[in-house]
Amino acid sequence: MSKTFDGIKEYQYINYEFSKNKALQLDNKLVTLEHLKENNVFFDGMTISFHHHLRNGDYVANMLFEIIEELALKDITIVASSIFPVHKPLVELIKNGNVTSIYAAYISGEVADCISAGYLKNPVYLHSHGARARLLLNKEVTIDLAFIAAPSVDKSSNINGSEGPSSCGVLGYAYADALVAKTVVAITDNIINEVNDIEISGTNVDYVIEVDSIGDANGIVSGTTQVTKDPLGLLIARNATKVIEHSGLLKDGFSFQTGAGGISLAVAMELEKIMIKNKIKGSFASGGITAYLVNMLEKNLFEKLYDVQCFDLDAVASIKRNKNHHKMSASFYANPYDRNNIVKDLDVVILGATEIDLDYNVNVTTTSNGVLMGGSGGHSDTAAGAKLTIIVSKLIAGRISVIRDQVTTITTPGESVDVLVTDYGIAINPKHQELINNLKDNTNLKIYTIEELYKKALALTGIPKQIKLSDEIVGIVEYRDGTILDYIYKVK
Repeated sequence: MSKTFDGIKEYQYINYEFSKNKALQLDNKLVTLEHLKENNVFFDGMTISFHHHLRNGDYVANMLFEIIEELALKDITIVASSIFPVHKPLVELIKNGNVTSIYAAYISGEVADCISAGYLKNPVYLHSHGARARLLLNKEVTIDLAFIAAPSVDKSSNINGSEGPSSCGVLGYAYADALVAKTVVAITDNIINEVNDIEISGTNVDYVIEVDSIGDANGIVSGTTQVTKDPLGLLIARNATKVIEHSGLLKDGFSFQTGAGGISLAVAMELEKIMIKNKIKGSFASGGITAYLVNMLEKNLFEKLYDVQCFDLDAVASIKRNKNHHKMSASFYANPYDRNNIVKDLDVVILGATEIDLDYNVNVTTTSNGVLMGGSGGHSDTAAGAKLTIIVSKLIAGRISVIRDQVTTITTPGESVDVLVTDYGIAINPKHQELINNLKDNTNLKIYTIEELYKKALALTGIPKQIKLSDEIVGIVEYRDGTILDYIYKVK
C-alpha cells in the first residue's frame, strides 16, 4: 500500500518551528488599511505576496494594487501563487513602473498579455507550486509583506479558510508566506471568537484588517471544472483509464491525482466505475480537489483526500464535514526539499497539455504563438513524482496539432512524462517497453510512436508556420529544483 500522511500534523510542525512568537491578542493587531499606509509599512522596492485560493473571485489583491497606486510606490516585486483575470488592475501598475518584477506559478488574462507584450521591466519568474514553497521557505526570495485573504480570523488572530461567508476551504499556498514574511497582514470579513481548525497560527500574524468582503467564493469555480460531454473527450478518458487499468498500479492502496480539465475529470469518472467493479480501495487522492474526488471519497474508494486548494464549492463543503478530507500546505504537497511531500508517492497523475513534442516535453505555459497563458501550477511537480504520468488531449485543437517537433515553451520535461492519450491513438514513452507490450497484447488500444501520431496530425493540419518571436526575454521558466527549463520571448 502507498504511504499515507497526516498533512495537518506536518503543517503544524513546520508552523511552530518557524513561529515568530508574536503577541496573540487580536485587539493589539486590529487596524485599518489607512493605518498601514500611515505607518510606513509600504515602501519603494519592497516585495509583496498574495495567494489565489479565491481564484477569480479574489478581492484582496486588488485592494493591495489600489494602495500601490495611491502611494505611487515604485520598483515593487509581486510574489503571487497565481494571477487570474480578476487581477486586471495589475496591468496599469506594470505599465507605469510601479510593479517591475513578478513571481508566480500561473498567470492568465490581461496580465499575461501585458507581460507577453514586454511591459514588465524584468522577466517574469514562473515556477511550480512546489518550487514556490521551496523559494520562500529556503529564503531564496524574501517577502517584506504578505497579504493573506483570510475567510475567518479569531480573537487570537488564528486563521481558517473553511469558515465564514467567503470560505475557500483551504489555504495551502498561504502557509509559507505566513511563516517567512517580515510582516503578515490578514484581510478578513469574518472575525469570530475561536476558529475550529487553525490553519495559520496567530503567532505569525502582525496585523488584522476587517473589510466588507474578501471575495466572491463563486469565483473559485473558474475555468473548466466539469466533465467533458464531447464524445471525443470521453473516448480519450476511457482509453486513458484502460492504460491505468493495465499498468499494474490499479490495486488496493492506489494513489491518484487529476487536474480540473474536462477530459481529466472524465478519467476520474471512468476510474470510479472500475474501482467499484473490482472492489479497489485507494489510499489517497491529492492536489486541487473537485466534487468528483469528493464523491469518490464518500463512496469509500479512497481512504483520504489531501487538499492544497479547493477547485469548486463541493470541495469547500466537504472539507468542513469530512474528517478524511485533509488540508495540506504547498510544501507538504510538492516541495522537492520536503522529505514527506505527497507527490513523490503518487501512482498515477492525469494532466493536460497545450503542446507536447517528440521528446515528450509538455507546454502548458504559453500558446503555440508564444503568448503567456498559464504556467506549471502543480504540473511539473506531479509529473516528476508520479509513477505514471498520463497526458490527455485531442490530437487537433483549433486546427493545430497538440504534438510539435519542439514545444514553444517547456513547462514539464519529457523525462517525467510517460503516456500521451489522444482521440487518434496513444503514444508511450519508449522507456516503458513493458507497458507498450502489455497494452498491445491485452487491449484493443491503438498504440503508436509519438512520431507516427505527429505524422497523422500533420496530414490533417499541414506543416505549421514557424512563429516569429523577438530576442527579448520576458519570462524565465524554472523547474521545481531551481534549474532553468526555458525562456519566454516577447511576442512581435
